[in-house]
Amino acid sequence: MRIVPTLTWALAGHPAEALDARLPALLDAIAQGRSLSAAVAACGISYRAAWGLLRDYEVTLGAPLVVLERGRGARLAPAGERLVEARHKAERRLARLLPALAVEIAADREQPRRRHSAVASLRIAASHDLALAALRDALPADGALALEITVMGSLHALQQLDEGRVELAGFHVAIGKYAASELAPFRRFLSPRRNRLVRLVDREQGFILPRRNPARVHGFADLASKGLRFVNRQNGSGTRVLIDRLLGEERVETSNLIGYGTEELTHAAVAATVASGAADAGFGLQAAAAQQGLAFVPRVRERYYLAVRTSALATPGVARLIELLRGPAFARVVRTLPGYRATAAGIVVGIDVLDRGPARDIR
Repeated sequence: MRIVPTLTWALAGHPAEALDARLPALLDAIAQGRSLSAAVAACGISYRAAWGLLRDYEVTLGAPLVVLERGRGARLAPAGERLVEARHKAERRLARLLPALAVEIAADREQPRRRHSAVASLRIAASHDLALAALRDALPADGALALEITVMGSLHALQQLDEGRVELAGFHVAIGKYAASELAPFRRFLSPRRNRLVRLVDREQGFILPRRNPARVHGFADLASKGLRFVNRQNGSGTRVLIDRLLGEERVETSNLIGYGTEELTHAAVAATVASGAADAGFGLQAAAAQQGLAFVPRVRERYYLAVRTSALATPGVARLIELLRGPAFARVVRTLPGYRATAAGIVVGIDVLDRGPARDIR
């Protein structure tokens, strides 16, 4: 085993206070031209955590590290640019010293290898869901299952499963009258013979609004007529499909909706954008609105599934995941999320339930 030194930055003082390790990675991602939501996804932290991190260090350092501009995303402020440049310069110098500073340690590798082999790891491409993320975070580090979740739109997730890049794909469809018109884009990636669906949760989606809903918003027509700023979800996400369907039903042109082209990757990012005052309304999960203390106007109840290959159902990782979904621990997680229900979680159903409509799924 080769051990090498790494670089840690700290605030000068007695004692010195190390900078949060998430900050340099977040600044690097923004420096690469990513929006804050894309940088958050690349760093594997929540939008709310990133927002709080930047706000706290702006207070601590006395200068902003990032500039957020509506419609233009995020860019580094001068202080952020100096920090990134100085860190990269120091890392280049350290790299030249590594050969002399590295230490070789002989270690018994047998026991770690045996322990690692007992852990089943599942790759999941999934539309953003708070219950799925909470389940992953609640798993013990030394347990028998590890979930590697990559957040993306529902359609992209199903495509990843179809191409064999992941073991499971998370997507959601509306229950009731909205379901039939939304199923076709998802259905093309699924085969009745090759795939099965695992029930995860039912959840509530609707308008995410400032506290007490001061503009009295109940539909997209209200947003358009009152000139309110909207924050959208990315193209290809299940929620974007739903948003476009509701706009059509209300006969609201996208050109009349301010902010239709302003996109975020997760429900948490949408709620944080509304909470910050950068938008007057968003559309997403009731639980995401509750996390930010925002108002919520329900519009659609939907069902979240995990698509899987039929041949993978008996593998240790998938079998263990299904067992967890059916157990009391997941039920407790879901009870903490407003607008969520874990009814029939872990039940495996065929693709044909999509043809019948989620409202007629096993309950």
